[in-house]
Amino acid sequence: MKNEITFGTDGWRGIIARDFTFDNVRVCAQGTADYLKKSGMSAQGLIIGYDTRFASEDFAAAAAEVTAANGIKTYLCDKATPTPVVSYGVLAKKAAGAIIITASHNPGAWNGFKYKDQHGSSAPDDITNEMIKAIERILPKGPPERIPLEEAVGQGLVEQIDLAPVYIKQVNKLVDLPAIKKAGFDIIIDSMYGAGLGYLKEMLQGGNSRVTEINGERNPLFPGMVRPEPIALNLKRLSLLVKGQGASIGLATDGDADRVGIIDEKGNFITPLQTFAMLCLYVLEVRGERGPMVKTITSSSMLDRLGELYRVPVFETTVGFKYVAPIMRAEDAVIGGEESGGYGFRGHVAERDGILAGLYFLDFMLRTGKKPSELLDYLYSKVGPHYYQRIDAEFPAAERQTIIKRLRDNPPESIEKVKVAKIDTADGFRYILEDNSWLLVRFSGTEPVLRIYAESSSNAKVKKLLESGKKLAGMK
Repeated sequence: MKNEITFGTDGWRGIIARDFTFDNVRVCAQGTADYLKKSGMSAQGLIIGYDTRFASEDFAAAAAEVTAANGIKTYLCDKATPTPVVSYGVLAKKAAGAIIITASHNPGAWNGFKYKDQHGSSAPDDITNEMIKAIERILPKGPPERIPLEEAVGQGLVEQIDLAPVYIKQVNKLVDLPAIKKAGFDIIIDSMYGAGLGYLKEMLQGGNSRVTEINGERNPLFPGMVRPEPIALNLKRLSLLVKGQGASIGLATDGDADRVGIIDEKGNFITPLQTFAMLCLYVLEVRGERGPMVKTITSSSMLDRLGELYRVPVFETTVGFKYVAPIMRAEDAVIGGEESGGYGFRGHVAERDGILAGLYFLDFMLRTGKKPSELLDYLYSKVGPHYYQRIDAEFPAAERQTIIKRLRDNPPESIEKVKVAKIDTADGFRYILEDNSWLLVRFSGTEPVLRIYAESSSNAKVKKLLESGKKLAGMK
């Protein structure tokens, strides 16, 4: 068998029925079991969760049948469960890790296999490399042994579990939910047909605040959106509803609810970089916490300014939360995040949590008495205006090396008549300009897409930088 299984920045993803097949999922599950047995952690048990995509529960059951056949106690979620809930479940159960069947924000034709380590974080390269080695040994032998699910349950090897109660108990320790319920907010939630459906609504309803949920049912086609990613392109309905209803805020979670998107009270989308910086300000000023912040290279320079203002260090790493999480733990960071809309917090799990991030934003509004747009103005009063945008361009896989060579061999001395102060090639090609603007061109780690990012002091400058990025890459 050809190895179609590769782990990117957050697990393996593939097209359902083309390469994401039951046999390949079983092989991944066996690779996970081999890793756990080799590492000596198999006795701690394993959690398996899944999202609302087509047949996700069946793929999860197939994985559980394999891990059970390896004698590993497996806790199988009894319904579609958000990734951050599964991640916290790893800590709550003291499990060795978790398999999650999800393709996160990818289009509906995709599904995926994520692995979380014993910390509940995205598995680092050393773990996924071991899993890949095991997978490559298993593939030529064909599908691994398995125990039918009903039989595995009967033997006590598989236990169906609901992780929502322990997660909600944890969230109640971190944020004053009763106060938010009493606040009188008008909150519209877009669950994007994903695994987060019902969670925010359940935690927030029952008080003076009005809570409305849209796209709160399962639909693997994700109608009305390109993909379940909480960015402006996919949140047009939420934006119109917030503006039309005069709501206080719109909150959206992606397909597996580890990312959050925010619509302000005017119906405007708050970019992930703005959201990240606002959450940093909230943690440092409102919650009064002190400690490092961790960001990826695609994140805002606003964090550097906040670090200076509050006298805390800022660590920067390549794209992928699996690189953010170890630094968060090692440095006891107050927050870690990335441009994709995923943010993790101290005192919880060193992993992205779109649900908790949304609740923290509501708490920011409550404790400052400010609307979302006013919070952005407040941020800008401290760090100055920063504008950002990202565009994605699909490309034929055969052209990847040509694009890399073009970028590598033609470093610009200036972009849009501003001198390039530094070129960073740690993850793609990042051009830092003398006016503190920046442009980044890099390949997605999970799909055949070229991503072009830019941040500057005005939207007009951002658009020009993005066009320059496309020209540098040779894209139309």
